[in-house]
Amino acid sequence: MAEQLKNVYTKEYIRNLANKIKENYQKFDIDSFINFIFNSTWETLELKMRMRHIAVTLNTFLPLSYKEQLEILKPVSKYFNGFEAMFFQDFVEVYGLDNFQNSMEALEVFTIDSSSEFAIRAFILKYEDKTMSQMRKWAKSSNEHIRRLASEGSRPRLPWAVALPKFKKDPTKVFEIIELLKNDKSKYIQKSVANNLNDISKDNPKLVIEFVKNNLGISVQLDWICKHASRTLLKKGNKEILELFSFGKTNHINISNFLYDKIVNIDDYLNFSFELNSSETIGNIRLESVIYYLKSNNMHNKKIFMISQNEIKLKNKKFSKKQSFKNMTTRKHYLGKHYISIVINGKEMIKKEFILK
Repeated sequence: MAEQLKNVYTKEYIRNLANKIKENYQKFDIDSFINFIFNSTWETLELKMRMRHIAVTLNTFLPLSYKEQLEILKPVSKYFNGFEAMFFQDFVEVYGLDNFQNSMEALEVFTIDSSSEFAIRAFILKYEDKTMSQMRKWAKSSNEHIRRLASEGSRPRLPWAVALPKFKKDPTKVFEIIELLKNDKSKYIQKSVANNLNDISKDNPKLVIEFVKNNLGISVQLDWICKHASRTLLKKGNKEILELFSFGKTNHINISNFLYDKIVNIDDYLNFSFELNSSETIGNIRLESVIYYLKSNNMHNKKIFMISQNEIKLKNKKFSKKQSFKNMTTRKHYLGKHYISIVINGKEMIKKEFILK
């Protein structure tokens, strides 16, 4: 993803940025700014370093006080949006850590068309109480982008971002944000709240289980948040969370006619099929396949794949699936003995070996 996104900063994009700055600051040297951006190191920089390079260059070509710089950049930011526009927030992170109030006002503006979720974390680390107080105010904003910043920015394990070690250990202050947002009608916010809770579950599973116990069954929105927030716990087969979502019973289900490719060629597919049988209706189940991938050290790495997660009002049901063994940048396959298993409601029901060649 980063490899593709970094190429958004074309000369046309940067010239457009320079022109908009010029409208707000007549002394801005457009051509020199562009040349400075696309210097001899540009091609070696990945996405986040390109953002940082743009932020640093903006500071060089705006020889003003920090507050005056922001008064120029805030109206300019309205013409740029998405992930690629986060160099505005990066500017705040680099140059605004000693100017809390102006930085908070700027991040609030910048997040509306982009997202300040990465930059705010530097302020949490330096001014935890002040920043979390500000985020509780943002959680009550009429603007959903600002409300989302309160949740997304406080996630203990936000991907691609600096972690928040204190919140990983004790997420009490994060839960204060979650409580303010858990009944939000915006799906955008609901997803962020669920992702935040899912982060918390990786370090404090009991706290998330308690949250689910207290909030499940209150509303459709909260049910969705609880379910999405529990995905890591469900994947790990946590018995308590499985039972909360009625995924506890398995002794009435049998697996039959389990057919699979015993030999799979690299870059091909593992095909497998099976039937679920029961003397009563199968009921509410979470059905997963597990591949135990052979690693370079001859150990195996377990990877879980969802097949189905719903109520089956039948006594018998057949499933047919396939799993790719094409090498990718994110996964290299090793030739030799692998395993496949079927898991129902967190319980491994059957496990078989196959050979990748």
